[in-house]
Amino acid sequence: MNTESPLSVVLAGGGTAGHISPLLAIAGALRQSRPGVQLLAVGTPGGMEARLVPAAGLDLATISRVPLPRKPSADLLRLPGRMAGAVKQAGSILDEAGADVLVGVGGYVCTPMYLAARRRRIPIVVHEANTRPGLANRVGAALGAHVAVAFAATKLGRAARHVGMPMRPEISGLDRAAARAGARQALGLDADRPTLIVTGGSSGAQSINRSLAAAVGGLADAGVQTLHITGRGKSVHDADGKPLAAPGYRQVEYVDGMETVYAAADLLLARAGAATVCEVAAVGVPAVFVPLPIGNGEQALNAAGLVAAGGALIVDDKAFSADWINGSIIPLLQDTDRLARMAASSEQLGIRNADRRMADLILEVASSNKHSGNRHRTNQHGRKQ
Repeated sequence: MNTESPLSVVLAGGGTAGHISPLLAIAGALRQSRPGVQLLAVGTPGGMEARLVPAAGLDLATISRVPLPRKPSADLLRLPGRMAGAVKQAGSILDEAGADVLVGVGGYVCTPMYLAARRRRIPIVVHEANTRPGLANRVGAALGAHVAVAFAATKLGRAARHVGMPMRPEISGLDRAAARAGARQALGLDADRPTLIVTGGSSGAQSINRSLAAAVGGLADAGVQTLHITGRGKSVHDADGKPLAAPGYRQVEYVDGMETVYAAADLLLARAGAATVCEVAAVGVPAVFVPLPIGNGEQALNAAGLVAAGGALIVDDKAFSADWINGSIIPLLQDTDRLARMAASSEQLGIRNADRRMADLILEVASSNKHSGNRHRTNQHGRKQ
């Protein structure tokens, strides 16, 4: 009779959808690969994970949010005490879960989780989504974590494994050609017209919205239909304060399910967040990226590989304008051969099974740790610790 306890995996990350989406995809792949696995997600109470993780059917524990100040301040003086408290909370969660392995995908929650796991000799697996690694995952790598990355160009740790970006199966399994007609119907689009879909993410992108608003006339004159996903609370109006309107132009604040967008679009215009870049490559949709102009420049780096491979174009936010749309996007939408070449280039670079690759790595690390004899002691509640 096998009395060995089920494998226990704790997954840490949150704050943004860019962290939560791969975490949930990894959890789903683990459940498929190892039925009966015990999974627990860890985030912070105020992050998006507080809503998204339970909605996905995954248990969530929370610890205090401890931002790491970039400049000298009073917060920097309080950092050691705050971090010590968060590490203590993290340790209690790992002990109660009887964690065999900790998986971190980035965000404030990960640093104290990595430190607590290291103290307990619990193996750590890190997934880094961006080309330029975040601070928390750099801490994890420095603590000896097994590192996996979404982009081949990412430099993190000594032997990072390029696995791609874990994504929902509705996206990774998408057949754009087969889904195109249904997707266009669902989005209220014509079945046969050249189709541009514009999105700045769930929060929208004001500079993209402004430039597109100035270009809708030219797009309409060229026979292009445009679906403009403006972002919640960011609907676009004309000079009279009325919702922007033009032949073939439609705006919505949000679309539930980006797979529908990817299937419907002949060309996608978007920011260059890590998830968007990886999903575009995986499904093979031609894209124009307008990287976010603030931050550490990571979005331009995220897009660089796909642009170099010929699957996408990139334009600086300052240079993106109605004139650029008229001079670059309209001719591209009229060149079906070029769009087809871009789609093929994307698909060659894309990775569709990153969730399973991550699950394999996690199970490999957990198995190696058990075989090495590094098993957790049993606590007073009878759980592994």
